[in-house]
Amino acid sequence: MRLLTFVCLGALAVVIGNYVYSQGFRLSGTAMGQSPASNNGLSGTIADLTALSDRFESVARFVLPSVVSIEAKKPVTTNATGTTLRTTEDSGTGVIVAAIDGPGIVVITNNHVVAGARPDQVHINLADGRLLRPTAVLGDPETDVAVLKVEGVNLPQATFGDSDRSRIGQWVLALGSPFGLSQSVTHGIISARDRGQVMLGNSIRVKDFIQTDAAINPGSSGGPLVNLNGEIIGINTAIASQSGSSAGVSFSIPSNLVRRVAKQLLTTGVVAHGYLGLQLNAAFEPASAISLGLPRAQGAKIDGVMPESPAAKAGLRANDVVLQVESVPVRNDNHLINLISMMPVGQKVKLQVWRERKAIAVEAIVGDWNSSAAKNRTKATSAP
Repeated sequence: MRLLTFVCLGALAVVIGNYVYSQGFRLSGTAMGQSPASNNGLSGTIADLTALSDRFESVARFVLPSVVSIEAKKPVTTNATGTTLRTTEDSGTGVIVAAIDGPGIVVITNNHVVAGARPDQVHINLADGRLLRPTAVLGDPETDVAVLKVEGVNLPQATFGDSDRSRIGQWVLALGSPFGLSQSVTHGIISARDRGQVMLGNSIRVKDFIQTDAAINPGSSGGPLVNLNGEIIGINTAIASQSGSSAGVSFSIPSNLVRRVAKQLLTTGVVAHGYLGLQLNAAFEPASAISLGLPRAQGAKIDGVMPESPAAKAGLRANDVVLQVESVPVRNDNHLINLISMMPVGQKVKLQVWRERKAIAVEAIVGDWNSSAAKNRTKATSAP
């Protein structure tokens, strides 16, 4: 399996490989604002292509007003007193939506676009030329989702769709500001779902991407991926490429994950991520599965258990394979991370575990990843 590594290229988070909620907008069978295409002597195929072109145009016309470009000035280096010694400017894309399950308007973007920037260091450029500054910048490094609170009159809004209903082969449009060219639109299909086996740096831990071949380039980070109903089904975040430009392999954060994260950010200012305290094998191969008595490489193999962690207290061990969380079969290590991360802290969870050539039941209590990470940072700081 070829692993992809994560590199930030200023305006876009790029994956470099060794090769290379208001009412939803619904379009009827004919494109919005267009008359039904008539054949006029054209073949059925040409008429179908014309109707598809009209559909693309209608979706772009509806969504583009809500797509914004973002510029952020961020601190890079601080001294022992916390004083900024240097700043860097970053740019990306965002999309205006109604606040999740509450009043107000927000801009959704990637955390890496605005991370570390104060509200007065972020500029939001609207399609109609207006400029806004957010009243608050909220971000979650674990999922690379950020929410900017904004105030304004007659702000255009896009709507979220259900990313769980997205299908491989489905047409999509990607909207953003590649290379600073705002209000750009590209098209493609959904190439794959549930992509998580990519290396995206140490901070992004929850990975469950929609893969698309719609062209996404530096500056497009944070822009929406929309279906042909004009609904946001993903937020564009990374690409796989040798050159740093589009190579037809792009990744978007599913809209349902974005909504869950945004709701917590707006409610509490932070996102609570569950954890068990496991070191997992990222390359669980068939040969290893067979040696453990499993018929195939399915589940998440444990390489180590952190001391005093929820996993240790539950009795999990190295070489255990987690096959199931509650009633959900575990596909791989990344799938297990995502399942546990989205569970409430303190919840009891039933695991089906493969140990010594048989399945056993284990019950664990989901811990708080944020508290664990803070504790580890404290230990690292105080270590000689």
